[in-house]
Amino acid sequence: MSVRIERVELPGIGTRHDVLTDSGRRVGVVSYRTGERDLALFDIDDPDAASDTVTLTDDEADALANVLGASVMIGQLTGIREAAGLYTEQLVLPATSPFAGGVLGDTKARTRTRTSIVAIIRKAEVIPSPTPQTDLQAGDTVIAVGTRPGLDSLAKLLTHGAG
Repeated sequence: MSVRIERVELPGIGTRHDVLTDSGRRVGVVSYRTGERDLALFDIDDPDAASDTVTLTDDEADALANVLGASVMIGQLTGIREAAGLYTEQLVLPATSPFAGGVLGDTKARTRTRTSIVAIIRKAEVIPSPTPQTDLQAGDTVIAVGTRPGLDSLAKLLTHGAG
């Protein structure tokens, strides 16, 4: 899989990086010398004319990068199931979970369910490869990989605890 990215110097302004999609669209990020940035969608008939731009704050750019990164990771994990009989699942940790406010190691999820928690998504933040010391908060989305029965067990464990 290759993706074409073009870098365009904008004298006196900054730099623009364009991603050229398979459908022929051009999506660009203009990074100004001031540190500001714009996301630009270019006209399909005129690749030099932006049809729309969105100015992003630092927090918005960071959140967008995290969301895109998470969606790519989830897409890659989803592809595993065809090859290996594994599944991926996104489970939201309910506020009533006995593990909300604790750490991941308290769940003993791998031992109890034979599943692997590969990431946690908290608001706009992605926590890849969480450790047993990673804190768990109500509303976290837990990304797990395992067999169908294992993931069902994990869902019950995160909701009701061991027992």
